[in-house]
Amino acid sequence: MASPEPQWRRREVAVDVQCAVRTWAPSAARIGSWVRAAVGPRGAGREVAVRVVGSAESRRLNRGWRRKDYPTNVLSFPAPSAAGSRARPRGAGEPPRSLGDLVICAPVLDREAREQGKTKVAHWAHLVVHGSLHLLGFDHEHASDARRMERREKRILAALGFPDPYADDLQGQA
Repeated sequence: MASPEPQWRRREVAVDVQCAVRTWAPSAARIGSWVRAAVGPRGAGREVAVRVVGSAESRRLNRGWRRKDYPTNVLSFPAPSAAGSRARPRGAGEPPRSLGDLVICAPVLDREAREQGKTKVAHWAHLVVHGSLHLLGFDHEHASDARRMERREKRILAALGFPDPYADDLQGQA
């Protein structure tokens, strides 16, 4: 029986998940499916690394990269020229090029899910999709960009069977 074709030879993003904590986190397969749903065909022939960390590592990275001295839910590190890139396609047999890295802080996601009355799985899916969109160049620095990114997140999450993560936010603003 032939061995399965390596993921990077297929026309989808390869996802490498590393878990550096002992607390609950979704399976690597589930995280990978959320990344693939978010990046779609723009991830073809690319690779995303996802590292699940604790509060200390998240705080250290957030302080070093963003000058914010607290742990945060997700950090996105697009590969150079990855965000919005229209780089040449990867050749056959060539390993994938990085789209970027995500660092997700499990304790922060767990706390936020509790505080917001969301299931852990739904909140994890949202933040993986959110971080993955940052790797593609989406941001929320301006209101119009935030609306565009939120629309994309809601569409992707609905296709995955998750509720609108902003529904309560919108009710609170009315």
